[in-house]
Amino acid sequence: MKIHRTLIETLRSKTVKIGAALILTASGLGFLPNFTEDAMAKPSSPRVTQTQTKGRWIEVDLSSQRLVAWNGKQRAKTFIVSTGKRRSPTRTGTYTIKSKVGSTRMRGRGYNVPKVPYVMYYSGGYAVHGAYWHNSFGTPVSHGCVNLRVAQARWLYNWAPMGTRVVIHQ
Repeated sequence: MKIHRTLIETLRSKTVKIGAALILTASGLGFLPNFTEDAMAKPSSPRVTQTQTKGRWIEVDLSSQRLVAWNGKQRAKTFIVSTGKRRSPTRTGTYTIKSKVGSTRMRGRGYNVPKVPYVMYYSGGYAVHGAYWHNSFGTPVSHGCVNLRVAQARWLYNWAPMGTRVVIHQ
């Protein structure tokens, strides 16, 4: 099935058990509630989510490189972002903010960035965070995370509590 091949190619060194709440990765363990093949195949539609979601939530539109902070059906703010480039794409799907860190070092294949500000992890090493090292907002240049200008990341970090829903779509 195509979703399995795509998932394996995308995750490379990670082992995923579809239909389970536990994902084992090369870098550690991660838990995703209600993780199913159907959820991977069909990312949430923001129109559906808008009508179903109360409270604060975040929408990331990969095709327009925009992030919208929603309060129910009302837009709180809209930001131009930089998401993952073709070789390291930002994953689509519905997530929640699992942890928040004011500043951290981010390391991976081909990057080692100190003091990354206002980091909100939503899936494993994937996060929404500030980026001081580039000004290419509106263009996919990241290693899979959602990059914001630092001042915008600060606002979003303070606005979004733990557990805030993050919907990422094409």
